[in-house]
Amino acid sequence: MRRIAANDPFALREMGKKYDIKEDYEGAFEYWTKAAEFGDVEAHDLLSTLYRKGQYVEKDEEKERYHLEEAAIGGHPVARYFLAINEIVNKKYERAVKHLIIAAKLGHDESIKSLMQVFKIGGHISKEEFAATLRAHQAAVDATKSSQREEAAAKQNL
Repeated sequence: MRRIAANDPFALREMGKKYDIKEDYEGAFEYWTKAAEFGDVEAHDLLSTLYRKGQYVEKDEEKERYHLEEAAIGGHPVARYFLAINEIVNKKYERAVKHLIIAAKLGHDESIKSLMQVFKIGGHISKEEFAATLRAHQAAVDATKSSQREEAAAKQNL
């Protein structure tokens, strides 16, 4: 509670998640909004989900996009992926591919899979650009591997 009183963005976000688990979206919204005000990119991503689904708040594509953009600028690959999806829906394929490339280079698996499909159908990404993105994706994935993470993952799967 001291960290929340000190406006620690991580603590605020995690408190919001506790409210979300209890399906108290008003409480989740309040804490996530405060965490986002302090620059927490994960909180921005969570708020975008509330606006996309219309949980506690009215569905609002403009606010959803704002929070996705803030999270993406902060390096959140899933937010970047959802921006790409929005661009595809709006038929802005070049922008969508750029978002997918950035997310893939951050190690986001769904983005690299989507780029593979784009590459296979022969549009919007060159062979060289796809190869460079694939290498960057693999480097990002390799950078997150460690024996401690693998051990923790094995324990979770028990």
